[in-house]
Amino acid sequence: MSSSNWGILISIIVYIAAIVAVGIYYSKKSNTAGDFYLGGRKLGPFVTAMSAEASDMSSYLLMGLPGLAYLTGITEVFWTITGLAIGTYVNWLIVAKRLRKYSAINRSITIPDFFANRYRDKKVLKGLSALIIIIFFVPYTASGFAACGKLFHSLFGVDYMIAMIVSAVIIIAYTTLGGFLAASTTDFIQSIIMSIALIIVVVFGIWSVGGVHEVTAAAAKIPEFFSLDATTNVFTKETSSFGFIPIVSTLAWGLGYFGMPHILLRFMAIEKTDKLKLSRRVASIWVVISMAIALFIGVIGYSMTAHGKIDALTGEGGHADSETVIVAISHLLSSYGIVFAILAGVILAGILASTMSTSDSQLLAASSSVSENLLEGVFGIHISDKKKMLVARGAVIVIAIIGVILASDPDSNIFTIVSFAWAGFGATFGPLMLFALFWKRSNRYGAIAGVISGGAMVFIWKFIVRPLGGAFDIYELLPAFIVSSLMIVVVSLLTPAPEKEIVEEFDAVKDAQI
Repeated sequence: MSSSNWGILISIIVYIAAIVAVGIYYSKKSNTAGDFYLGGRKLGPFVTAMSAEASDMSSYLLMGLPGLAYLTGITEVFWTITGLAIGTYVNWLIVAKRLRKYSAINRSITIPDFFANRYRDKKVLKGLSALIIIIFFVPYTASGFAACGKLFHSLFGVDYMIAMIVSAVIIIAYTTLGGFLAASTTDFIQSIIMSIALIIVVVFGIWSVGGVHEVTAAAAKIPEFFSLDATTNVFTKETSSFGFIPIVSTLAWGLGYFGMPHILLRFMAIEKTDKLKLSRRVASIWVVISMAIALFIGVIGYSMTAHGKIDALTGEGGHADSETVIVAISHLLSSYGIVFAILAGVILAGILASTMSTSDSQLLAASSSVSENLLEGVFGIHISDKKKMLVARGAVIVIAIIGVILASDPDSNIFTIVSFAWAGFGATFGPLMLFALFWKRSNRYGAIAGVISGGAMVFIWKFIVRPLGGAFDIYELLPAFIVSSLMIVVVSLLTPAPEKEIVEEFDAVKDAQI
C-alpha cells in the first residue's frame, strides 16, 4: 500500500474508532426503549440541529450534488437545493415546536406512535405507519450500505461485498449499543467532519487551478453551464431546456421534509422548545452553505478536468463516475505527501460520515416500527423494559441484515432508491403531519385515507404516469402529496368529527409550556 493510501486509511480508522467509542459510551445511558429511540428528550440545540441535517443530507451532499453539477451545470442542482433549503427552514419554523409539544403531551416516542395517539387509532393507523417506515427505510438503509461498499472498493480495491458488510457491521455496532443518543451524537460529529471535508476540497480545488477566476472561466466555456433554465452534458455538449414544469418538480423535493421520520424525531427529542429557534438558525444556515459549497465543488471539479488535474469522469452515460468527483480530488490531494494524504482521508471520512449519519437514523426508525409499533402496538405483545431493549437491538440487527442482502448488487442505483423513498415518506407522512398538527377537524378516517392514497399515488405516478413524459414528467412526490392532502380533507369532512377528548388535547398544545 502506498504512503498516500496509508494516510487516507489512518484518517478513516481514527474516525471509525471515534464513532464506535461514542456508541459504547451511550450504551450505559440507554436503559429504556424511550432512551433508545428518543434519547429521553434530552438533546441540546446544536446536536438537534446538526444531527437532523447530517441524517438528512447523506452521501447526496458530497457525491450526488457535486456530481450532477460537474456533469450538467448548475441548473438542476440550483433548483434542487433551493427546494431543500426552503423545505428545511419551513419544517423547522412551523413543525418542530408544535410536534415537540404534541408528542410530549400524548406520550409518543415514534412517528407511528404520534399519529396513533393523535387520532386514537392504536391498530390500523399505527400498523400502516409502521409498515410504510419499513417498506421505504429498509431499501433506503441498503443504499447507504452500498455507498460505503463502493467507496472502499474504489479507494483500496477491496471486494465490494466485504467492504459493504464491514461498513454495515460498524454502523450496526454503534447504533445497537447506544441507540438514539449515540446516533445523534455521532451525527453531530459527522456533520463537523462533512463541513471540514467541504472546506478542504474547495480550498485545494481553487488552488490547484490558479484561483476562482480560473474555476469559473473554464466552466463558462460550456454553453448553458451557469444557466438556470437549461442543462448541458459537459462532454457531449447536448443541451436541453429546463422550464417551468421541471423547476416546479425539482422544487417539490422540499415537501419531503414534512414526512421524514429520522428528521421529525429530532424535533421530538430536543430538551426544551425554547431552544428550537437556535436550532432552526443553525440548521438552516448550515444547510444553505453546505449545499451551495457542494454545487461549487461540481464547478471546481469540471475546471480541474479542463485543466488536466483530474481525469474526465464520464463513465457509461456520464452519471456513474461524475459522482466520484470528490474522490478524484481527494486522490490528487493525497499525492502531495503523507500530511495531505491524511487531509484527503478526512474528505473521504466525510463521505463515509454523510452516509453513516443517515443509515443509523434509518435503522433506528425502522427497528422502532417493528419492536414498538408492530409487536406491542398492533399485536399487543407486552414485554418488560429489559426485554424491550433486547428486542430493539435485535430489530436493528435483523433489519440491517435485510439491508445488506438488498445491497449485495454493486450495480444498484443509489440515487433512484433514495429519491423514491424520499417521495414515499413525503407523500404518506408529510400531509398527515401537517394536518395532524394544524387542522383540528382532521380525523382517523381522513388520516388513513391520506396515508393509503399518498403511498399508492407514489407508485402509480412513478411507474405508470411519469413514463408518459411531457407534462406528466413530474417528480412523483408532488402529485402524491396533493392527492394525499385532498383525501385527508375530503374524507375527514365526510365522516364524523373528532371526539371531544381529541379536540381538547389539540387545543391544549398551543399553550403548553414544555
